Amino acid sequence: MTHKHPEEAIFREFLVAILLHNEAVADRLGLQPVDVAATILLETRGPLAVGAISEELGLPSASTTRLIDRLEKAGYVRRVRGERDRRMVTVELVEGGMDDYDAACAASRRHLDALAMHYGAEQVPLLLDMFTRVAGAYRSATKDLRQDATRRQGAV
Repeated sequence: MTHKHPEEAIFREFLVAILLHNEAVADRLGLQPVDVAATILLETRGPLAVGAISEELGLPSASTTRLIDRLEKAGYVRRVRGERDRRMVTVELVEGGMDDYDAACAASRRHLDALAMHYGAEQVPLLLDMFTRVAGAYRSATKDLRQDATRRQGAV
């Protein structure tokens, strides 16, 4: 099937490459792709409440609990109870928790470093802005899809 817009096909190929890379990294680490997504969230945003992880990944609380159990058992994260409210649980990366992930991504870093040679320093802010906006657009679309699914389930 040919696309009316060739840029759409290019972008879809980009998405497939990202998804397959995440699966390959997860396989290498003995994790699920969603586990890798959770560790990346914790690395970029810092410690998060269990509910925030659940919401961000669109998982029910029981699935999030199992995800955190897997990451804890594998040595990536730890649960930290709140000092004031012991019921409040935050999840944080352990020291060196991303070392295996970083090692698994060495090949992609090498390829991306070679790719970076094709762009000038003045283009980097534009590329980063584009990645930020694409991520935001996909987060919004994901939210829309999940809300639509919830509405459909309520109508059944």
